[in-house]
Amino acid sequence: MAFDGTRTLRGALAGVTAAAVWAAQQPLDKRVFGVEYDDAELLGRLAGASGGATRPVGLAIHLLNGAAFGALYANLAPSLPGRGALRGVAAGLAEHLATWPGMAVLDRLDLEGELPQLWGSPRAFAQGAWRHALFGLVLGELERRLNPPGELEPVGAEAAASNGHGSPEHLVVAGP
Repeated sequence: MAFDGTRTLRGALAGVTAAAVWAAQQPLDKRVFGVEYDDAELLGRLAGASGGATRPVGLAIHLLNGAAFGALYANLAPSLPGRGALRGVAAGLAEHLATWPGMAVLDRLDLEGELPQLWGSPRAFAQGAWRHALFGLVLGELERRLNPPGELEPVGAEAAASNGHGSPEHLVVAGP
């Protein structure tokens, strides 16, 4: 499969935007689900950042992940079933289901004891599903708008004639 540079760039833009929406709403979903899990904090710690740099480093990684997922999604989207936002939600939830088992590994890592128990927690699973569904919704809809299904065909000279009736050769002059 050949990658289209413009489609890829637009997909990356949709992905980074969707990842930013995810990160911006995290404080709210922490309260709703009762799970103090923050993706940016986790990614920052995994990258080795500490202190005040943990969140900004993690947020940068989170946004880059969103851009990479969006770029790949944009190139695969035309061959996936479904339409726009729903196709994006399905892709986001598929990613959630594929990566969720990794939480069992994270629970075993010692990250200064600040990471809540995620594996086996229905609330944490639901929170992750919500985040991925929201990401997919934003990604799918933005990508659909940025990469419309068909490119516009060039307009021929006949259709673009200033008289609005096609080629000037077809003009009929009436009376003197």
